[in-house]
Amino acid sequence: MNEKRSFALIVAAHNEEIVIGDIVESLKSIEYPKELYDIFVVADNCNDKTAEMAKDKGAIVYERFNKDKRGKGYALEWMFSKLFKMNKKYSAVAIFDADNLVHKDFLKEMNKKLCEGYKVVQGYLDSKNPEDTWITGSYSIGFWTNNRMFQLGKSNIGLSTQLGGTGFCIETNILKKLGWGATCLTEDLEFTCKLILNGYKIGWAHDAIVYDEKPLTLSQSWRQRKRWMQGFADVYSRYFLKLIKKAVTSFSFIPLDCALYSIQPIMTILISISAIGGLIKYFMTTYKVLSNLDTILYSINFNSITILAIVFYILQYIYTPFILIIEKKLNYKIFLYYIIYPIYVITWFPISIQGIINKNNKEWNHTVHTRSVKIKDLRKVN
Repeated sequence: MNEKRSFALIVAAHNEEIVIGDIVESLKSIEYPKELYDIFVVADNCNDKTAEMAKDKGAIVYERFNKDKRGKGYALEWMFSKLFKMNKKYSAVAIFDADNLVHKDFLKEMNKKLCEGYKVVQGYLDSKNPEDTWITGSYSIGFWTNNRMFQLGKSNIGLSTQLGGTGFCIETNILKKLGWGATCLTEDLEFTCKLILNGYKIGWAHDAIVYDEKPLTLSQSWRQRKRWMQGFADVYSRYFLKLIKKAVTSFSFIPLDCALYSIQPIMTILISISAIGGLIKYFMTTYKVLSNLDTILYSINFNSITILAIVFYILQYIYTPFILIIEKKLNYKIFLYYIIYPIYVITWFPISIQGIINKNNKEWNHTVHTRSVKIKDLRKVN
């Protein structure tokens, strides 16, 4: 039975006066019974006109001020507590970032997945500014390939997908039962681990599309990805062993898969070191430099790991254009960004190291959004 669920759409916003109106308009234009969803904006520690502009566009606005507990995770937890006390009850909660734009079929696709029995569902994370700079292009290529090869692929073989920070929904009763509690720098990964430890599998809605704004510059991108890696390092230090134990005791591959995903920074560093070590060894062998050190290095077998790493990256580079064609994203400009995409990939190595070193730094660094894009503008090009 394809019952229509009711939704509370929650947008977490900190000083987002430039973009907040766009997402509220986007959410209002969703093709779903209007009486079955409401739009809430959490204006979190704002000192601009975010709250005022969201109200003007028709959102229900809650203002939060807490200088000690800053960040999206805390803002959501605070808003959930308000939501649970309301007289009006919602079947599910959907989470968005202030810079997002949302496809008109988003709730229809989410409702379909909830009716299939999933309690938590992640939508397709697209880009609203893929052609702005080589950084936004690289981000977009990364997200597009991740959506199809990682998220959709895992869903097709019966594994749980991963929450992506925005564009996902949770049944309200599950949220009440488990509690949110995800207040680190990567609240999406933390809640993913919590769900899987409690036996829930995250569904994937490939046609529930959310357009996300990507950072314009390398420095902005570096700060954001460093924050992600700090969050990963924090989460795996607290959840990795629990997930391994769950995998062993339940004889399930799903917790093991999540555990391996959580150690992304470590895997990135190990593969990079292996590849660098292999290159050094072969360089020294070829040119007969520093023969004594060369002998030491030569005794270390980098071959299998290095070859696997090289094969992995070559295959990724080869299949990426085909994914872009399938996703209808490939054009001349995106192809140029694809050519230099490996430069973006290489930057993950130092970023992962910084993330692990600074994992105990919980300070939230806000990504400033400076460009207003309307959902109608995206419809013209999609």
